[in-house]
Amino acid sequence: MSRSRRAARWLRPGLVVKRWVLTSGLGLVMALIGAAVWADLKPIYWTLESIDWLLGVITQVMPRGITGPLVLLIGAGLVLWGQSRSFSSIQQALAPEKDTLLVDALQARSRLNRGPSIVAIGGGTGLSTLLSGLKRYSSNLTAIVTVADDGGSSGVLRRELGVQPPGDIRNCLAALAREEPLLTRLFQYRFKAGSGLEGHSFGNLFLSALTAITGNLESAITASSRVLAVQGQVVPATTADVRLWAELENGERIEGESAIGKATSPIVRLGCIPERPPALPRAIEAIAHADLIILGPGSLYTSLLPNLLVPELVTAISRSKAPRLYICNLMTQPGETDGLDVAGHLRAIEAQLATLGVQQRLFNAVLAQEPMGPSEQPMLARYRQTGAEPVDCDPKELRRQGYEVMQAPLQGARPTATLRHDPRSLAIAVLRFYKKTLKAQ
Repeated sequence: MSRSRRAARWLRPGLVVKRWVLTSGLGLVMALIGAAVWADLKPIYWTLESIDWLLGVITQVMPRGITGPLVLLIGAGLVLWGQSRSFSSIQQALAPEKDTLLVDALQARSRLNRGPSIVAIGGGTGLSTLLSGLKRYSSNLTAIVTVADDGGSSGVLRRELGVQPPGDIRNCLAALAREEPLLTRLFQYRFKAGSGLEGHSFGNLFLSALTAITGNLESAITASSRVLAVQGQVVPATTADVRLWAELENGERIEGESAIGKATSPIVRLGCIPERPPALPRAIEAIAHADLIILGPGSLYTSLLPNLLVPELVTAISRSKAPRLYICNLMTQPGETDGLDVAGHLRAIEAQLATLGVQQRLFNAVLAQEPMGPSEQPMLARYRQTGAEPVDCDPKELRRQGYEVMQAPLQGARPTATLRHDPRSLAIAVLRFYKKTLKAQ
């Protein structure tokens, strides 16, 4: 692209640059006028006499019809060239190693800032997958993350250091990061050896150390967000040290998130200790100002429903006028959602809300995977060997029950080794639902 065309791109609307350039120019003119008035207007007389003399000389050499346009073009060219060089110098100072032009970065930032305010509620890999797709379309994102994990690295740090589990929060921070990929990879790096280090991720240790330094997980997340240049915000569902319990259909009661995911009988009720944990004010505020509220995707009983055990979050969602969307998983999870179709997932959500005394339906729209084609059948056969099945969706029955149903190829168009949500396909489907609701209003 030529330098002149690149400079002309600064004239496009929405960059929030031209207004401040014009403001600076106006300020300079006013400052000069003020100085001239202070000096009894003599500088103005001298300037006018000089301009009159210069114009007289120029018009004697060349006709006015040629001189005017020529001087105008030279002046405009000097302005564009000067501004282009100025912004290039700014870019070299701020990001010397990045190939993206400053004007492109400003245009992208302007577009993202105009994106809808979206609150995504959940945990696990499902929430981070959703966030990594949505950050391409909006910077007004809030992730409300469960803090009930008690397995793996998070569980060890929780037991030994007394901190809230950082694993799901770490994944969301990495998903929303705008910083260099190397720094994000460092945050996600998991030690493969070392006494006491094996199995831990660097990000988990980093968040745990920051929690000890700052005094709470919320401050640690804020500091980590600055390091990773996070686009949006990540908020724990509660500050309480929550421990999950579940009642099974066979009457057994099991405790701990990791045990619930391996339940040997269908789960009929979920709870936590302490009961009715408090929510963070930032989470309540984000829900109150949301344009769209999303639950899922993620493990139903260990990533999604734990967030609905926080009564203040449930109350805030019920008061919101924003559309609410539930995103269902692609496959069932052995030991947790065996035999559940989309309707079964929705019944489990409503049953959990009923235990809090909430009778109204919080999520009246659902996004589910469209029927899979022949190309996915070999992969489905491998999943069936592990006890997993596709989560079936009967759109007619769901619509009869009053749900708004949307189906899309959420696993993406490219073949992969596993059946998981594709970030881009998922984000496109979510935004299509959001735009549809806007048109319906």
